[in-house]
Amino acid sequence: MPPDSSKQAPALVSRPDFSGVDPRFGEIAKAVREAGGRALFVGGQVRDRLLGRTSTDVDVEVFGLPLERVESILASFGRTRTVGRAFGVFRIDGLDADFSLPRRDNKTGPGHRGFAIEIAPGLDFATAALRRDFSINSIGYDPLTAEILDPHGGREDLAARRLRVTDPSHFAEDPLRGLRAAQLAARFELDPDAELLALSGRLDLAELAPERMFAELRKHLLLGVRPAAGFDFLRETGLVRFFPEIEALIGVPQDPRWHPEGDVWRHTMLALDRATGLRHGGKDDDAFMFAVLCHDFGKPLVTERLRSPGHDRAGVEPARRFLHRLRAPRRLIDQVCALVREHLAPAWFVRNEAGPRAYRRLARRLEAAGADVRLLVRVATADQLGRTTPAAARGEFPEGAVFLERARAALPGLAAPAPAVRGRHLIDRGFEPGPRIGRVLTACREIQDETGWIDPERILDRALGEDRGRWEH
Repeated sequence: MPPDSSKQAPALVSRPDFSGVDPRFGEIAKAVREAGGRALFVGGQVRDRLLGRTSTDVDVEVFGLPLERVESILASFGRTRTVGRAFGVFRIDGLDADFSLPRRDNKTGPGHRGFAIEIAPGLDFATAALRRDFSINSIGYDPLTAEILDPHGGREDLAARRLRVTDPSHFAEDPLRGLRAAQLAARFELDPDAELLALSGRLDLAELAPERMFAELRKHLLLGVRPAAGFDFLRETGLVRFFPEIEALIGVPQDPRWHPEGDVWRHTMLALDRATGLRHGGKDDDAFMFAVLCHDFGKPLVTERLRSPGHDRAGVEPARRFLHRLRAPRRLIDQVCALVREHLAPAWFVRNEAGPRAYRRLARRLEAAGADVRLLVRVATADQLGRTTPAAARGEFPEGAVFLERARAALPGLAAPAPAVRGRHLIDRGFEPGPRIGRVLTACREIQDETGWIDPERILDRALGEDRGRWEH
């Protein structure tokens, strides 16, 4: 993956701004110093603040004090909970931070991969930081003296947009680091160096818990400035093989009239990058970004002679398998599958002059899956802009605006209409509770979608009058 010369090196601040953190961190650092130790901010929060960004993560590493003394100091600031006593990690109720002690490998122990983790309060920062994954995450900051500790060249790598392993001998301890490299490349537009590419290619993601993989991929999609950079990393290292539905997109041809950018992989990557400008920061961003990733999962299954008929419907099951394997939340799976199935609707509805009935039925299908037409238009827009056509280059998807305008006319509030006929209306008409009520209610919803009526009696009159005999049994 050659460096992208078009990217400008980020301007690093000379002194990271921690003024917004809880003042109790400074008080804890003073208490640690008075006891003969040193408390440092470490990890991604230092990296982010050097880039001039805010950070919600707070990690503090305490040096020079035994475990019991650290625990005693922390307890004086609130109820202290042990997250991993064997690894020296604590939390204080009401303070969102991890407090840890430096650690090292004991090569004589029987731990993971032949090592046992040993708490080592006497370690210096440079040695302790070797356990961290990347140089840009191996920077420390002393909140009392404002000193930046950077023994492994993290600031230089940040300035050069370089993603480099801190210590190759430790990197393979956690295969998740391959996915973390991908999301960091996506978030900060970093270029992995040759050593990182080689080391990552030897990782086995099958060892990971699916929930950890999902969390890392979610961060990749929600925080990535250029998600494609991360997926290109997975492709170059071969780690994409652990995501067969994504890997299957590689090399699937498309009609150059509609997709001059190339194969389905290239289109999906462009769509993801354009989708970053459509994220709202709200609760639906998860479904939006995963739907854009999955929207063409059906093409490898149906493409023949540059045509992919029915790929929207064919993509539902691969998307479901992909997310289920990652143990994604059920609601997210339902949302994404619905959006994949319907992602062509905005363009098709406009081009085919769909009527209000079609909009009402679409809204009802989306609502049943926890989605809505606004979310669908965002997915369709990313799909349309993820190309190299002149319209996409101009950022144009006129059908999207027309679709929303017509949807508003058919759907007050852009929501699926509430069923006008309820079970109580049928009971008032003499129906006994049972399966027949369900069938009649379905027929009434169809009439409501077709006509736009909201009067329950009018709808019922039509439903019961069309073929009264079919409701008798």
